[in-house]
Order: sequence, then C-alpha cells, then structure tokens
Amino acid sequence: MEMETVKLSQIVMKWFPDMMPSLKQQELNAVIVLRDGLRILEPEDAMEIIHHSICENQSQQFMQ
Repeated sequence: MEMETVKLSQIVMKWFPDMMPSLKQQELNAVIVLRDGLRILEPEDAMEIIHHSICENQSQQFMQ
C-alpha cells in the first residue's frame, strides 16, 4: 500500500460529515499523510486523526 496525502476535510466527509459545520476552514485544510491510504482507514482511526489535527491547530494558534 502506498502513502496518500489528503486534507482533513476528505477524512471528515468520508466518516463524519455531520462534523463539517463545527470545524474551522483552517482545520479542514490541514494536510494529513496516511501511511496506508484513505481506503483502508477505519472510523476509529479517522476520529483519532481529526482529534489530533484539531488539537495541533489549537496549539499552533495559541503559540502565535
């Protein structure tokens, strides 16, 4: 399996589209590199990635 680069919005739309309105555009535009690609990503892993991306975005805003 080959690595795949996607935006967080693609992950959210695939598994949790109801979350879209609650996320900031900056968060949705975050670039995520998936080691094994989007096709085999499980919902639990998707949620972990979303959570981590939001936390990372918030910490970056705090440091500015």
